[in-house]
Amino acid sequence: MFDDFFIRALIAGVGVAIIAGPLGCFVIWRRLSYFGDTLSHSALLGVTLAYSFSINVVFSVFIVSGIIALLLLNLQKRTKLPGDALLGLLAHSTLAIGLVIIGFLSFIRFDLMGLLFGDILAVTIQDIIIIWLGGFVILGILYFIWKSLFASTVNYDLAAAEGMKPDVSNVIFTLLLTGVIAISIKMVGVLLITGLLLIPAAMARNLSNNPQQMVIFSIFGGILSVIIGLFSSLEFNTASGPTIIVVALVFFILSLWPLKRKVALQK
Repeated sequence: MFDDFFIRALIAGVGVAIIAGPLGCFVIWRRLSYFGDTLSHSALLGVTLAYSFSINVVFSVFIVSGIIALLLLNLQKRTKLPGDALLGLLAHSTLAIGLVIIGFLSFIRFDLMGLLFGDILAVTIQDIIIIWLGGFVILGILYFIWKSLFASTVNYDLAAAEGMKPDVSNVIFTLLLTGVIAISIKMVGVLLITGLLLIPAAMARNLSNNPQQMVIFSIFGGILSVIIGLFSSLEFNTASGPTIIVVALVFFILSLWPLKRKVALQK
């Protein structure tokens, strides 16, 4: 029999994988990988503010990451800087501010490695409730805006002409990304959140023939990465969060083989 903390880790990890799969597909389709990095780096600032003012970490991370995301959308309209420059500016600035604040909070004990790389084995029942309820809300909203968001991903001008309000869908999608980061930060940490969003979705793209297949494969890829990663970390006594990402990477590498075979057959 497994200990309670391991069962909780499995339940939490599977929940995050289910949420991250569909959103990760849109991150791939819309080429927003660096945007995800920016939000994840800003999460460290949210965590430090949560400790400073004794507020809920998930709530604090969501608010800070949401502000950064909306600030980015605003700066893109107000400056002539390219998007990647703005992303780099915000990502490194928020990460640096968070680390500086940690230096001032000497009266609070910080597990910096836990913040950066996560500690899924430390999740509580309350964390599980937040992940599954929050995930249900996130996926429900994504389902509601799916048509508009997908249409604007394929052709923004056509979606606008059809009256689908792509700008509104983009803002909502951005906030959904911040929600995923907020509820998964304890599991995989600041530096690995984007990996959980991107790698299963990238693996799924190699194996799928249409968007629906890609979403399904990314969810199953994420779930398998969590399960195998947790059992591997237990067996080899390695850090759980990084091990999950490494397993996801192995799946991605394996997914390249049928892709190469398909290309060879086409030739």
